[in-house]
Amino acid sequence: MDKSVKREWKKVFESDLSYIVYELKELVKNPALVFIEGEVGAGKTTFIKSFIDDELVQSPSYSILMEHKNILHADFYRIEDRDEITALELAQHLENKEYFLAEWGLKYAERIYRETPESYSFYTLDILIRDAVGENSSVSRDFTLSELKLD
Repeated sequence: MDKSVKREWKKVFESDLSYIVYELKELVKNPALVFIEGEVGAGKTTFIKSFIDDELVQSPSYSILMEHKNILHADFYRIEDRDEITALELAQHLENKEYFLAEWGLKYAERIYRETPESYSFYTLDILIRDAVGENSSVSRDFTLSELKLD
């Protein structure tokens, strides 16, 4: 698996997410699968809420997949075996979707790649928490968008 960085955003605050979403949508080739990666609490679901533009969005930790208009949102945190991915029938869920946003999916990238229609482009969005600075101690994050080449 090869990664090439397409764009980096430094010191991003929650109020900046709409700009990141706008730029990301301009940078990726649709249909696109974006693996959203970061430690617990990094802001993966918060980013996805901004991407989908719906504050009611929750991470599909228990259902694994949730559909929102032209977006499929997945959370692979509870997946224990890559064979479970085949049972999800991803290709069926991805029909007519522009974006597939996958939390915790990178470790299963090869299997997900095989289950995703060939028309999809693959990316990672890595989110890194920065240290809080100042009296208000607002936490910022760094975002890195990379294109993935899978064989």
